[in-house]
Amino acid sequence: MRLISLSLLVLLLVSARVSADWPQFRGQDGQGHSDAKGVPLHWHEAKNVTWKTALPGKGWSSPVISGNQIWVTTAHAEGKSLHAVCVDQTTGELLHDVEVLQTEDPGSRHAQNGFASPTPVLDGTHVFVHFGPHGTVCLDTDGKRVWENTELEFAVLHGAASSPILHGNLLILSCDGSDQQFLVALNKRTGKVKWKELRHHLKAPAKETSIAKMSYSTPLVSVVNDVAQLVSTAADHVAAYDVETGKEIWWMPYDGFSMVPRPSFGNGLFYIVGSIRVGENAVYAIRPGKGQLRDEQLVWKHSIGASYVPSPLLVGKELFVVRDGGVATCLDAMTGKVHWKKRLGGNFRASPIEVRGRIYACSEEGKTLVLATGKEFKILATNELDGRLLASPAVAGGALFLRSDTHLYRIEE
Repeated sequence: MRLISLSLLVLLLVSARVSADWPQFRGQDGQGHSDAKGVPLHWHEAKNVTWKTALPGKGWSSPVISGNQIWVTTAHAEGKSLHAVCVDQTTGELLHDVEVLQTEDPGSRHAQNGFASPTPVLDGTHVFVHFGPHGTVCLDTDGKRVWENTELEFAVLHGAASSPILHGNLLILSCDGSDQQFLVALNKRTGKVKWKELRHHLKAPAKETSIAKMSYSTPLVSVVNDVAQLVSTAADHVAAYDVETGKEIWWMPYDGFSMVPRPSFGNGLFYIVGSIRVGENAVYAIRPGKGQLRDEQLVWKHSIGASYVPSPLLVGKELFVVRDGGVATCLDAMTGKVHWKKRLGGNFRASPIEVRGRIYACSEEGKTLVLATGKEFKILATNELDGRLLASPAVAGGALFLRSDTHLYRIEE
C-alpha cells in the first residue's frame, strides 16, 4: 500500500468540501465551494442583514474567517498606511485595526485596483497579510505582530493583487512584476525564504523591464499522482511546481500577460485562464504531465467570453465563467461545449462562489445574482445592497459575508 505523506494528507482533508471556516481567497478548497446549509436566497438592506459594519480605510481584499474572527485588509492615506482589520463574526464589532506597514511611496495602481487587494490567509492561530512588494506580515489572533518580510522587491504597475496561500508550513507568494517574476515560499513561522523560483518561459528579454511580463493570479495547490502541485498562471505561460521545492514540473505556453483569475482543478484537469493574444483571454482545460505539455494535453480551449478578473467556477462537469462586462457562460468541463451564454447586466470583478447548487455572483453595482447550477440558465434571485461589490464573497455556517466599498455585511435567514 502506498503511503501518503502527512502534508498531502492535510491537503486532501482541506480540499474536501466542508462548511467550516473560510480561510483564504475562494474558501476552503481555494475554488469557491461551500456546503453550508441555510445560506439565504433573498436579501436587501432591510432584510436578512444580521449586521452591517463600517470598515475603516479602503480595500478590495475578500473577507476570510476562522472561528469568531473575520479579517480583511485596508489602506489609509492613499496607500501609505496599510492595515489588518478584524471583525467579530457574531456581533459585527470591530475588534482590531492594526497598522502593519508604512510606506512613503505606495506606487501606482490600476483605476479598478486599490492598495489593499490581496486577500489574507489564516491557519487558525495566525493571520498572514500581504501587500505585494511593500511587504508581508504575520499576526497572531490578538493582532500582535509575529514577523514581517519586506525583502521581496518587484514592481507592480497596477498595484498588488495576488493573494498569499498556505501549504503546510509554507506561505507561498506569487511575485510577477514588470521587472522581476518569481514564486517564493516563506517559512510561515519565521517569514524566512524557504525557496524561490524564477519564471523561465517569458518572451520578453530577462533583463528588460516590461509591462508585458507582469501578472496577478493567485496560485492553486492540488494533488496529482500523490505530488502536491502548485499551479500558477503568468505572462506567456502557465506552469506547475513541486510545492515543497519550487522546482518546475510542467508548463504550457500562450501569448499574453496580466493574468488574474485563479486556476481550478477537477475531473483530472486544470482549468486556467490564459491568453491567446494581448488583451484577449481564453479558458484552457489542461491534463497535467511533465515538461512542456504536448498538444494532446490541451483538452480544449474556449476564447469567447473568457474573463479578465473573475475566476471561473467549476461545479462537477460544468464550468461557469462570468466575464467582467456581465456575460455569463456555462461550459461542459470535459469538452468545452457551450451549454448556455447569457447577459447578466452590470460589471463583475469579484469571483463567483457555489453553495449547494446555487451560484452567487456579485457585481460592481452592488447586486448579487443567484443562479442555479446545471446545463439550463436560471436566475433564482437578484439582491441589492448599497455601495460597490468588488471583493469576492465568503461563507461560514449559514451566513454569507459580503464586503462593499464601505461596509462588511453578515447576511443570513
